Parts: sequence; C-alpha cells; structure tokens
Amino acid sequence: VQLQASGGGVVQAGGSLRLSCAASGRSFTAYRMGWFRQAPGKEREFVAAVRWAGGQTYYSDSVKGRFIISSDQRKNMVYLQMNSLKSEDTAVYYCALSTYYSGRNLYTEPAYDNWGQGTLVTVSS
Repeated sequence: VQLQASGGGVVQAGGSLRLSCAASGRSFTAYRMGWFRQAPGKEREFVAAVRWAGGQTYYSDSVKGRFIISSDQRKNMVYLQMNSLKSEDTAVYYCALSTYYSGRNLYTEPAYDNWGQGTLVTVSS
C-alpha cells in the first residue's frame, strides 16, 4: 500500500488548509485511516482518524472543534480540513492506513501498518 499526502503549505494563524491522502496499491482492505503529526523536537502524535465501517471519527483534544476528518472510501482517500490554525499546529502531517481488522487502539501508531511520507504545515503568527 502506498500513501501520498498533499496539501501542506504556509498559512497565517487563523487560516485554513485542507490535506489530502490517497491510498493505492494491490488489493487491500482498509479499516481505518488517520492523521498524525510531528512538530519540531517533539514526538509524533495522533490528530484524527476515521473508521471505514460506519464513518465514526476521532480527534485529539488539541484539534477537536477545529479540524474535520473525512473520507471517500470508493477512492481510498482521506482528508483533513484544518480551520482556525494556530502556530502550535505547525508540524509534518502524516497520513496512516490500517489493514488490521480490530483490536488496536486507533489513537496510537501501532494501530496503523501503512504510512505516507508526510506533508509540512507551517502556521505563521
């Protein structure tokens, strides 16, 4: 499975950006996709995730109410609409895909077995 993230860039505080991630490859079954981010000097952290079955979404407290994750399962795409951006949102954003059926905490990295290359989001104050 290959994941290609796009949409990063430089935006002023208070602005918006939309990230996209496309999954491709030989036949696979995705059960959830998510976004993580890694700020300079910090560990990678969970941002948001969406379950393929049912479309239930999950967010970290730091982005809840500002970011929206959505998906297009027919296209194996996931999106992250980021609004009211803050300087602390500056990070490399990674999309991730899980082919694990269940039994893993989707807020954590081990729940995902496929990762994209990351796209940089810089929020200027």
